Amino acid sequence: MAATMSVQVRKCQLRDKPSFLAKTITSLAYADQVTIQQEKDDWYRVVPLNRPNGGWVHVSALSKKKIVLKPGSRDIDSAASSDELALAGKGFNEQVEKDFKKKNKNVDFTWVDKMEKIVISQVEMQNFLKDGGLIAEGEGA
Repeated sequence: MAATMSVQVRKCQLRDKPSFLAKTITSLAYADQVTIQQEKDDWYRVVPLNRPNGGWVHVSALSKKKIVLKPGSRDIDSAASSDELALAGKGFNEQVEKDFKKKNKNVDFTWVDKMEKIVISQVEMQNFLKDGGLIAEGEGA
């Protein structure tokens, strides 16, 4: 019998391949349950409960604990997103940014703040990767 895990982040991407650059199939939400079908490095091929098709999720977005949301619960408000977990894994988070800004008051963060608000669509990212020769045409990431 395959193991069941819970999504432990506010939102994570279910991808078609085990890569952060792979095409997003759909999003999973905090407390969604998934069945593990395969492991590859730090990625799990999963099938969400009550859905017919699966994809790949990074291990950092999942927990072995069963997460159950209670009516009126604020658990989801305190959950991190998968992007926040990826940054934290690199040693960067909101507190690190605040500390850096405090120690470097002469640095202008205007453009950094603007860049953080830019949203790149899945199609734009795939085209960028293809145009840059980072993936073969038709291969996906």
